[in-house]
Amino acid sequence: MSLHRLSSITMGVPNTAETGAYYTDFGLKPEDDGWFSTQDGGRQLRIVPTATRRLVEIVVGVDHPDDLAAVASRLEVPFDGDTLTVHEPVTGMRAVLRVEPRIEQQAVLATPYNGPGRQERAGTRAPGVLREGRVRPRKLGHAVLATTDLAVTSAFFIKGLGFKASDFIKDAGAFLRCSTDHHNILVLRAPVTFLHHTSWQVDDIDEIGRGAFAMLEDHPERHVWGLGRHHAGSNFFWYLKDPAGNFSEYYSDMDCVIDDQLWTPETLEGAKGLFNWGPPPPPSFLHPEDLAALMTGAHSPR
Repeated sequence: MSLHRLSSITMGVPNTAETGAYYTDFGLKPEDDGWFSTQDGGRQLRIVPTATRRLVEIVVGVDHPDDLAAVASRLEVPFDGDTLTVHEPVTGMRAVLRVEPRIEQQAVLATPYNGPGRQERAGTRAPGVLREGRVRPRKLGHAVLATTDLAVTSAFFIKGLGFKASDFIKDAGAFLRCSTDHHNILVLRAPVTFLHHTSWQVDDIDEIGRGAFAMLEDHPERHVWGLGRHHAGSNFFWYLKDPAGNFSEYYSDMDCVIDDQLWTPETLEGAKGLFNWGPPPPPSFLHPEDLAALMTGAHSPR
């Protein structure tokens, strides 16, 4: 795949300072110029002022200028240099494709687990109960974009930019990838355009729990949904809500697609696409509480 990573996103919110403080608590490192960094992915989140919460921009890494030329040809847009900027026609989101080096993550030692007939850890407590310090996400995994025209937005990513389809939610969504991760963009059908959530990789299920526990200790209102395990992507998850109304997800153990020919997309129906186990999703996850306000152009972040 000539596309190789979701490099960064720009999130628009009405309350930038409050939202920025939230993502600092979440474990992202604030930079001096409005960017927030992860451990392995670098500068991956920028927060800018907008009237309502939305996904303003994504940046996608590509291997070679020829890859940009191919996208420009498919979308019939001019191209010159090592960066290509195009706009998704339904949501207005800006997509920037840029020649960048591939992200290299150092392997994290597998967490030792004891089980029936298996003693990987003996004579010591589990690492998850010994760890100290805040949880810091490794990288940005994916963003979820709500669109009023699922077919057009999906075609923009697949036929235009060159994303691959991993799975589908029948008549409702498409899990799309620009890397070996199961999905980097999820496009969802909705009555109005908005950013549903962003997802951030941590080491394992203990880091998901530790991160969520720290976020909720003084702010129980941040809780949305978790702990659970998805079917599409197979990842463990826990969702929280930022002050602008966007959801943010800690995840670990995401499916990887190394060889496209060995992966068969499924079309999922009902709750199966949402989770294999865990508490049922709250109504606000499927229909955010500020949906009516977003539809009328008003804003009510709480």
